[in-house]
Amino acid sequence: MFTQRSQTPRRSFAKTFRDRILGSDLVDLLTGPHGVDRYTELVDPIWTQGEARGKVVDVRRSTPRSVTLTIAPNDSFTTKHSVKAGQFVNVAVEIDGRWHTRCYSPANVEGSAELELTVARHGTGAAEGLVSNYLYEQARRGVVVGLAGVGGDFVLPAPGSPERPRRILLVSGGSGITPVMAMLRTLVAERHLQSQGGEIAFIHYARTPAEACYRDELHAMPGVRVLHGYTRSGRGDLDGRFGPTHLDAAMPSPDAVFVCGPNTLIEAVREHCQNVYAESFVPPALTAPANSSRGRITFAGSGIDVVDDGRSLLEQAESAGLTPENGCRMGICHTCTRRKVSGTVRSLTSGAVSTAPDEDIQICVSVPVGDVDLSL
Repeated sequence: MFTQRSQTPRRSFAKTFRDRILGSDLVDLLTGPHGVDRYTELVDPIWTQGEARGKVVDVRRSTPRSVTLTIAPNDSFTTKHSVKAGQFVNVAVEIDGRWHTRCYSPANVEGSAELELTVARHGTGAAEGLVSNYLYEQARRGVVVGLAGVGGDFVLPAPGSPERPRRILLVSGGSGITPVMAMLRTLVAERHLQSQGGEIAFIHYARTPAEACYRDELHAMPGVRVLHGYTRSGRGDLDGRFGPTHLDAAMPSPDAVFVCGPNTLIEAVREHCQNVYAESFVPPALTAPANSSRGRITFAGSGIDVVDDGRSLLEQAESAGLTPENGCRMGICHTCTRRKVSGTVRSLTSGAVSTAPDEDIQICVSVPVGDVDLSL
């Protein structure tokens, strides 16, 4: 007993001492110009002061089309970020010498020390599935990934607040289950059913029973009404698509609905429910201008300039041989944000035109309107 009690402060002191030494100006001077991270990562790839990283500590392939990863973040991530249930994390992996970033919504309970990501594989050749397919095929214990930030407004209202609904319906389709699974686990951990007198129902749509993530855990949830619909099999609790029959079977007149999945599912839920909070994992349709501006795009930090061909600034930068960081490629994760020094751009998501100099823009959803000078 004495030994166990005396080890904890000893470990805390060692960690504090390590952080103070590695964060000191003297160590930074001695390890310049590369910085201390370039040396400590030789000992342990996630032992970095400035870069948020995580190590895969568990890999589970519970369905034929998905892999569930448990990731232990380093201190650089945990001291800067807290992930709310429903939010996403930008995950970066190195593929063929290039870093690629995509956003994934953790499924773990809010406040967990580890991140649980369930990643679905895409069809062969799907460009948007590059990172997902890599993780599905290559992920193993010990793999290190970058954690480039947290975002998203698809979250539960705070417990005890007037905005927190009592009767909650959760709806998901395919890989959209992860953020609502995080919400469900968090609600259960908060004792929403007991202490707050709440009600929870969960509808999940998958192609087949074998592809339904978290199926066993969901059916074991005490007090939660769980219904499955299988779009390519008639063996589910529900037949067909979401509509009044499915709503009545799960929870008639819920106080609020949290739904994540394809746009068709979200539209159906919005048609039949009120107080709908939604997030889609499918990129919105982005239509580039029919005619390019033919203006000059200058990538100031690279000494490269090109003639605008009408595509997004991200696509044109990549075609010019540049490799800017990017994630969702649909204006959500903000990983691709760069400084526009001068010029005019139009947003592909809102249509808004921006002319102000020295402003940050998301280059994945911005197209030039005339000459543009970009800090890249």
